[in-house]
Parts: sequence; C-alpha cells; structure tokens
Amino acid sequence: MRVRKAEAALALLVLTCAANAGWREDASPADVQRLGQLSEARAKGLLEAQDAKPSDHAAITSILQAGPVAAGRVAGTWKCRTMKLGGVTPAIVYSWFSCRISARGGRLYFEKLGGSQRTGGYLYPDAGGYVYLGASYVHYNGANEKPPAYSGTGASVGAAQTPDDQIGRLTVTYDGRARLELPYPVQESTFDVIELKR
Repeated sequence: MRVRKAEAALALLVLTCAANAGWREDASPADVQRLGQLSEARAKGLLEAQDAKPSDHAAITSILQAGPVAAGRVAGTWKCRTMKLGGVTPAIVYSWFSCRISARGGRLYFEKLGGSQRTGGYLYPDAGGYVYLGASYVHYNGANEKPPAYSGTGASVGAAQTPDDQIGRLTVTYDGRARLELPYPVQESTFDVIELKR
C-alpha cells in the first residue's frame, strides 16, 4: 500500500513538473528572468504612472487590484484594452477592442484582434493561471505585418530577445474579468497590462 502511494505521489510530481516545465522549455532565458521580475515591473510601472489622468489611473488600479481566482473557463471572445505604464509617458489606457482565447493545436491561444497594435501567443497552465508567450505586431492600412510567432530560444541574430517577443501572466479575477500582465516590454513602457472582460 505504501509503495502504491509513493508511486502515485511520484507520478503526480512528474506530471506537475512536466506541466510547469512547458513554458520554461519554450521561453528564452531572458524572458524567464523577465517574468520573474513581474512584481518589480508592476511596482515600478505604478510609480511612474502616478501622474496619469485620473480616469486612466482609476482603470489601472481597478484591474491590478482585482483579486485572483483559480482559472476557470477562459476560452471565448472577450473585450480587452491595453494599458501601458511608465516609460515614454506616465500611462496610456487604450480603447476597447476584441480579444479571443481559442484552442489551437491542442493548446490555448490568446489574440488581440483589433487596433493597430496587436498581439498573439500561447497560454501555458501555471500556478492557477497561465503564462503567456507571444509576440506583438502592427496592423493598419498599408502596413500589415504578418503575425510573428514567439521566437523564444531562437531569438534573431543571437540576440537575447527580440522587440516583438512578449512574456506575461494571465490571471482570472474574482469579478469575472482577467488581466494579462507583461513585465518590462522591450519597447515604450515599463509595464503593460491587458484588461479582459466578457
């Protein structure tokens, strides 16, 4: 009986490690480090966003202070808006656009469908939420980039990371919303968060 319990515990440990190792195997070392700095980037971004417009500051505070819950059903269409904290400006809260989380190749795929700045990538189950590995691209009349894939350990020309690569954490909140936090984007800002609501 003890042997079976030990075997079951070991099997569970192996499965847990395998599930958690998925995103780490695909992420570049620089991005693993960047995700480890999520709390630091959030705090620094909030500090730099103190001079934001009151309405922007209220929107940022609302989504970042919403308590997390264990991830439930996240697939489907969402309304979403990007918020950029720190960096070039104190803060920018963009308009609402459509986002979608859908099954692609047996995994969950997140994509922002509207606006000129778009993003897309895979979600990996991790610690009650998801780790996001994706890439940003530009979409507007006359200059539509093909959506790039996350380059990960194959970053171009030996670079540790590319300007398009993104890593973040998707968390479902108690009020039915979700947030995708992106620490230290390579361009423009100190910290980005995408608010999602049904």
